[in-house]
Amino acid sequence: MKPSSIFLMAHQDDEFGVFHQIEHELKAGRWVRCVYVTDGAATADSDRRDLESRAVLQTLGVATTDILFVGRQLSIGDGQLHQHVGVFADWLDGFFNDHSTLQSCFVPAWEGGHPDHDLLHAIAVELLTTRATSVTVRQYSLYNARNCKGPFFRVLSPLPENGPVEQQPIAWRDRLRYIRLCLSYPSQWKTWLGLFPFVGGHYLCHGVQRLQDVNRQRLDQPPHQQPLYYERRGFLDWPTMQKAIAELQQKLSGLNPP
Repeated sequence: MKPSSIFLMAHQDDEFGVFHQIEHELKAGRWVRCVYVTDGAATADSDRRDLESRAVLQTLGVATTDILFVGRQLSIGDGQLHQHVGVFADWLDGFFNDHSTLQSCFVPAWEGGHPDHDLLHAIAVELLTTRATSVTVRQYSLYNARNCKGPFFRVLSPLPENGPVEQQPIAWRDRLRYIRLCLSYPSQWKTWLGLFPFVGGHYLCHGVQRLQDVNRQRLDQPPHQQPLYYERRGFLDWPTMQKAIAELQQKLSGLNPP
């Protein structure tokens, strides 16, 4: 079988952070799987959100059978991944066992934007660290509130705390195509009122896909020093995040004793 790549996403529409990388992996001849880890139901009906993201991924070239809405199968609610870290870790461990050709794993960045993003990052990084594997793990930024005040946030802006940034240039034709794809989520129109100007501005002004390596030691500290965006919004606090990660580490140490 040909080499494969997996894109892990917490919610339907998180693919906007890796439009270019998904197409890059496909053009390189790799088998691309896209996995959604929660049901996405906090802001709209799950069926509707599934249809929207499925249509976008199909436009990018991902096969329908390679789009997996695992969060719905495992009953992981949007914003509730911290209550299901063990359940998803078991699923992901099984996935890795069944896919020996896996070469690359792309995960949301450790950046304090949404708790589901950070927990998904932690699960993937902790799990792959405990395995004897050569899978390359890269993180992609979605949004964070570093150096922002009040309700403001940054979009597609990797944290310098996460290390060097790899930038892949995106052709103008593809930049405009990706901007149009951002209009493909009508169920999320309220969210995209805030996102679209910044995502569109990124493609027009910068036009790059940004990725960073991951570092397990980063999980021991908040993504950045200022109040995290999800704390400002009252979604989750840092002590609860720490507790969920500690439970994950304890579970994985039991599954993979030294």
